[in-house]
Amino acid sequence: MRSSSRFLFILFFISLFFAWLDSYLFSGVKAALTGLPESLSFILEILYWCFQGGILLFFFATFIRSRRPAGSNDKSIRALGLVVILVYVPALFFGIWLLGEDIYRVIRLLITAILHALGSSAVTSDIALVPRIPILSRIGLAASFLLMTGLIYAIRRGKYRYKVHHVNLEFPDLPEAFDGFTITQLSDIHAGSFDNKEEVKKAIELVNEQRSDVIFFTGDLVNNSASEMEPWVEVFEQTKAVMGKYSILGNHDYGDYRPWPSGKDKEDNLLELFNMHERIGFNLLRNENLRIEKNGQHIELLGIENWGSGRFAKYGDLNKTLEGTNDGTFKILLSHDPSHWKEQVLDAEPHIHLTLSGHTHGMQFGFEFLGIRFSPVQFRYKQWAGLYEQDKRFLYVNRGFGFLGFPGRLGIWPEITVITLHRKK
Repeated sequence: MRSSSRFLFILFFISLFFAWLDSYLFSGVKAALTGLPESLSFILEILYWCFQGGILLFFFATFIRSRRPAGSNDKSIRALGLVVILVYVPALFFGIWLLGEDIYRVIRLLITAILHALGSSAVTSDIALVPRIPILSRIGLAASFLLMTGLIYAIRRGKYRYKVHHVNLEFPDLPEAFDGFTITQLSDIHAGSFDNKEEVKKAIELVNEQRSDVIFFTGDLVNNSASEMEPWVEVFEQTKAVMGKYSILGNHDYGDYRPWPSGKDKEDNLLELFNMHERIGFNLLRNENLRIEKNGQHIELLGIENWGSGRFAKYGDLNKTLEGTNDGTFKILLSHDPSHWKEQVLDAEPHIHLTLSGHTHGMQFGFEFLGIRFSPVQFRYKQWAGLYEQDKRFLYVNRGFGFLGFPGRLGIWPEITVITLHRKK
């Protein structure tokens, strides 16, 4: 099939899908309007179709423009993405709500038909699908608007609603000199997604207010290309820590998720990314370790390249990272993907006391309230946010500093972690 024919074929089926979806949703809207004055109901129905028609015209205009040589610029593509998120995510929720009601209606019809066939006197001969229940449609519609409002907040404010999480950890074998040692952890900056320099500057000021001994960054400086960091170098180079700043790579840093003109271009991009870490003052660790010394005592810091279970790249080499370390020395591992902890770190020798990870972002959506936490990402990652402990080994998963894909955060806010180490008496 030729490219133009394939394009028209795809456009036709997209049109059919949206026409069906809008018609299906309209059945719920119409039920929700039951009981209103006929003139008001008519006006609201017209407004519904005008709104849906306008959204579809914008969708197809952007889609068609993107096929032309001049193409559609990034801003219009992003605008299209926002429309899809803000309109069709709540619409899909409403559709699922209506589908649940339809299943109930069909089951009720089948039960009625069976009872009629059995000759039950309680069933009349007039068997038909029961109409939609207006109150259910109103509840579903209200919940959809509430979800849309939440998404608007997530995009406008939530993605820059930074929260400082304080964690205190005790270890019997922590060197005395490190009793009270403070770590600020940042993760998943994703510089290519930022769109507000003033908000990011405020976040960096908040980082510096913590006055930690060290800053550890646990990967994903960019989305795909090192150049994404260029506008933000002067912001992130302002981060300050008394005893140094250290970093590792995340799965997005390797440039694996975009096409490159050649293998050399990809290699050059990675070299430039290494340079970016240096420019913002971070010591990048790549499957290596070093000592952090204080008052004649030391701990060992290990930094491994990305290692993730499943389809994620496995550049990390834990054995190489541990080379030259001592069995009895307190160890902190920076490892981007928290799945690495269960797969390799827990069984590693020498003993790794604390692992710091990121990667999940908490899916940028969920809730944390009164000790109850939920995010859809927990169905993929058992360790997805906060502190975990097993066999006297600890893992902390940072919720991420930036955002990716969905340009917002709702319920799972961007995080600055401050960990204080204590020597257990």
